Amino acid sequence: MNTHPFIIERTFNAPASMLWQAIADRDHMKQWYFDIADFRPVQGHEFSFNADCEGSTYLHICKVTEAIPEQRLSYTWRYDGHPGTSHVVFELFAEGDRTRLRLTHEGLETFGTTNPHLERKSFEKGWAVFLDDALTIYLSTELINN
Repeated sequence: MNTHPFIIERTFNAPASMLWQAIADRDHMKQWYFDIADFRPVQGHEFSFNADCEGSTYLHICKVTEAIPEQRLSYTWRYDGHPGTSHVVFELFAEGDRTRLRLTHEGLETFGTTNPHLERKSFEKGWAVFLDDALTIYLSTELINN
């Protein structure tokens, strides 16, 4: 079983302030990520959201563990009715007028291997789609509109 954290990095042609808004403001998050009505980037804040995957709905239950504006946002990530708890970390690195985002998702092995939607390869594919497609399109649109 692979116990190494999943790490994916991408560099975007956008300032850190715009990327922070994308990952920490619920109105912006719902445009590329999930619609999380009760999200607040405040340490200790608990939030939840439903997401569908191939006909199954999963209630995500999370708790913000760290929020440093324009630098780092992290939270726990678990599923109602399923074993395991993982941890998601977004780190932002300003590089001139560009920003490098490093996403780390650790503890994926705690979800086990009996549900294919909760296997590591599902997360690897999902995060790549979120960052390479959804976030890229969102940021391009924001840059054009601002």
